[in-house]
Order: sequence, then structure tokens, then C-alpha cells
Amino acid sequence: MMIAGVQAPRITGGSRALAWLLVVTGAMGLLAAWVITIDKFKLLEDPDFVPGCSFNPVVACGNIMKSKQAEAFGFPNPMLGLVAYGMVICVGMSLLTGAQFGRWYWLTFNAGTLFGVGFCAWLTYQSLYNINSLCLWCCLAWVATIVMFWYVTAHNVREGFLPAPGWLRRFLADFTWVLPALHVGIIGMLILTRWWEFWTS
Repeated sequence: MMIAGVQAPRITGGSRALAWLLVVTGAMGLLAAWVITIDKFKLLEDPDFVPGCSFNPVVACGNIMKSKQAEAFGFPNPMLGLVAYGMVICVGMSLLTGAQFGRWYWLTFNAGTLFGVGFCAWLTYQSLYNINSLCLWCCLAWVATIVMFWYVTAHNVREGFLPAPGWLRRFLADFTWVLPALHVGIIGMLILTRWWEFWTS
């Protein structure tokens, strides 16, 4: 689009599939953050409180909530999730109404999901190898964040907002699902091998 001889910034929306994916994954993350926040408050009121997702020595949400890693920024991590996942839902709903955004918006959104997936990677490592416990609600948030990150990244590559060779654009056009599936699969294998003796006993 030309305005007075100047190329106007290109704006684009997203497919309904991407929009619904953001709504669903945002809702998954928001649900997880909400439940963990409520349980965290109950734990602060009663140190002996046992969260409903604490089933055994490995799947023990209480151990996660009591750890220093659960307050990486000086406040409970799920409170950050309440805001971030709510924003993802808003973006998804906006796309469903036909909203279009510029390159800067998509890249900023992508940077936010990159931070999220990086933070989840750090939490995964801490959970498996330092805290030595697993939280199922955290796992739900991890999966939601991983999926939204890869699909937003794929969208930006296909639209040319992120530079990439042609073969990668073609691959992401048809096989985006491979990346989050592989990512989640690797985490699943790490969880399986970390407590292999427990799972098989």
C-alpha cells in the first residue's frame, strides 16, 4: 500500500486456526496459573496444606510452590501467568474479530512467547534437577506456552516478519505441528528418564 509515494507498513491478521489456538492455549495457561495461585495462597495461610495435585513423592506440587524458584521475580510465578496468558487470549480473540497487526506487533508478541518458553525451560530444569518434584499444572502451562510460541514463530516466518529460507517457510506452512510435538516430546523423555526407577517400580 502506497501513501504519498511512501510504502505503508504492512499489517496482517492470522488464520482462524491460529486465533483459536491462541485462545485455547491462553486459557490452558490461565487455568493452570489460577489454580496454582489459589493453592499458593492456601499454602501461605496453612503451611501444612497439601495441594490437590500432590499425589506422590515425584508429582508433588507443594514442593514446587515452597521452592525459591517459585518466586523467581520476587512474587509467585503464576501471578505473572495470570497477566501473560490473559494477554494471549486477548490477542486470539482480536484475531477472531478480524483484527490485523503490524510487523512490530507480531515480533513483540513473538518476543513475549520466546521469553515465556525460555522461562518454562528454566523452570523445567529446576523442577527436574534441583527441586526434584513435578507439578502437573506447571506441565500444562509449559505445554501451552510451547505450542503458542512455535505457532506464532511459524506465522511470523511465513509472513516474512522473520527472515528464513524458502524451504523453511514451506515446511512451516504444512508441518508446524512437528516442532511443538518434538519440543514437548523431549521434555516428556526427560521426565521419563529422570524418574525412570520410580515410574517402573
